[in-house]
Amino acid sequence: MPMYQVKPYHGGAAPLRVELPTCMYRLPNVHGRTSSPTPNANHVQDYGALKDIVINADPASPPLSLLVLHQLLCDHYKVLSTVHVHSAVKNVPENLLRCFGEQTKNQPRHEYQLGFTLIWKNVPKTQMKFSVQRMCPIEGEGNIARFLFSLFGQKHNAVNLTLIDRWVDTAMFQLKEGSNKEKAAVFCSMNSALGKSPWLVGNELTVADVVLWSVIQQLGGGGSVPIPANVQKWLRACENLAPFSTALTLLK
Repeated sequence: MPMYQVKPYHGGAAPLRVELPTCMYRLPNVHGRTSSPTPNANHVQDYGALKDIVINADPASPPLSLLVLHQLLCDHYKVLSTVHVHSAVKNVPENLLRCFGEQTKNQPRHEYQLGFTLIWKNVPKTQMKFSVQRMCPIEGEGNIARFLFSLFGQKHNAVNLTLIDRWVDTAMFQLKEGSNKEKAAVFCSMNSALGKSPWLVGNELTVADVVLWSVIQQLGGGGSVPIPANVQKWLRACENLAPFSTALTLLK
């Protein structure tokens, strides 16, 4: 015997029919829209954030790869570039203060596609924010270089993407922080790869070339480790490009 009985609220003798949803929620179909223009390949990839790049870097160890990528970005986009010095930093060399050259700001800010701000600051690792208010910082020269290079929209297959990531990690951990034996192993691998193609991953410059070149320059070359012939040829090819040769002057 039940404790109490409640009459059906829908009334009548017909059974209640309930339509259950087949999905969590519905969205309008955007594939059939024709009013929106096709994205222009010349515009910066939209990451859903303000197109302002802010980088904090230690003047004692300039991130050359980021300065190379800044120049490459200037060749593709309208970039508003500025350099600042944190109040805690003293005696920043003049060449680092002018690392972006003479910047003429004749256009209103909204006419630029990218804002690229470099702040010389005492930080243990180079840091970057792409959306100052909403984005967690990206740390490490290699990781920032990956992000900046992605703005060019260069497409690679899965194999080449894996090779590029491996070279970037090799540069930042094995070459930059490793022993002489580890450095020699890196140069040996580079020499083998560069014997098959002009750049580290195929026939086009990639972020792997930019980061490895930067680390070699920061180390002052191979140090006590001899640099193989193919790597020397590749270094000269890099420095024949204006963004690399301009960044190299910052070390003098």
